[in-house]
Amino acid sequence: MKKFGTSLISVMAGGIAGAAAAGNMFNKKAVKEAQYAQKHLAIMQVMNQWIIDKQNGTELKDFFVTNGYKKIAIYGMSYLGERLIDELADSDITIKYAIDRNADNIYAPFEVLKPDDTLPDVDAIIVTAFFFFDEIEKDLESKVDCPIISIEDVVYGS
Repeated sequence: MKKFGTSLISVMAGGIAGAAAAGNMFNKKAVKEAQYAQKHLAIMQVMNQWIIDKQNGTELKDFFVTNGYKKIAIYGMSYLGERLIDELADSDITIKYAIDRNADNIYAPFEVLKPDDTLPDVDAIIVTAFFFFDEIEKDLESKVDCPIISIEDVVYGS
């Protein structure tokens, strides 16, 4: 009888541990999915404001002109990075290079560097991966001698 009780306890303990592990995996997945959703909502909100401003006659190039940024780099070559390139294509703002962790797999009309590469001098680096701005700024601030600016600040005019 004692063996059965010990086995039952072992099975129950294993079941509880398994349920806890499954619950922990579910929670981690749920947290990751929530962060992903928050990131994309934030991107959509920035793009929405960008469109509103454009419809009202305000252009992003005005931010760069006002602040004297003639040569810039773009950090992040996803949706916002690509749109920023397009937005500045017919302006006096020169995009000298881009920075992206996935640089080897990105095509652009200028050099795409990795964050650990030597970064040439520019007037400002615009971070389009703004959801991770604090981490990116911390990584770059010791490597460059220029402002590191979130695309949010460009769009919202801060």
